[in-house]
Amino acid sequence: MDAIVKNFPQTNRDSDRPSQQEAEEAIRVLLRWAGDDPTREGLLETPARVVKSYRELFAGYDMAAEDVLGRTFEEVAGYDDMVLVKDIPFYSHCEHHMVPIIGKAHVAYMPDGRVLGLSKIARVVEIYGRRLQTQETMTAQIARAIDDTLHPRGVAVLIEAEHMCMAMRGVQKQGSTTLTTTFTGTFKTEPADQARFMTMVRSR
Repeated sequence: MDAIVKNFPQTNRDSDRPSQQEAEEAIRVLLRWAGDDPTREGLLETPARVVKSYRELFAGYDMAAEDVLGRTFEEVAGYDDMVLVKDIPFYSHCEHHMVPIIGKAHVAYMPDGRVLGLSKIARVVEIYGRRLQTQETMTAQIARAIDDTLHPRGVAVLIEAEHMCMAMRGVQKQGSTTLTTTFTGTFKTEPADQARFMTMVRSR
């Protein structure tokens, strides 16, 4: 089967990155700024641990959507109705405060002769989630990546998430949820398709 490959802009270059040693020293500076002593026993390994965890938490900068979405399939036996993957959990970080965003993504598309492997939709959510984000941008990025690669008749993305920048600091309102949506193609032009997407997302 043919693969569709698009060139997405690179979000980072290894040559631009500080070294591991520089990153660890930055953590030591933050520890001192917070009022603690990075040389005490309990914090000696903390800089290395934080840098290691950041490499995992922000792994999306080392992944590209086209690498995941570059292969599509035509053998769908004539299926041309909605494909929905819902309740995809993700953990991201607010680009304004670098604290967690915890939520679920619901992603649907209307095929136009080709389909994606279902796990690839979840991988796209993972790629954009593991970057510094705003929820609005992440919602649009997921929809655009699928739209540009698959060229379906429409894409629908709904993200619902709790932002720790609201729960842990600032107004400190725990449990509040933010919802964002992006619709393209038939989901944008046909109210019935949009309504069916929302109904299927909410069904349990």
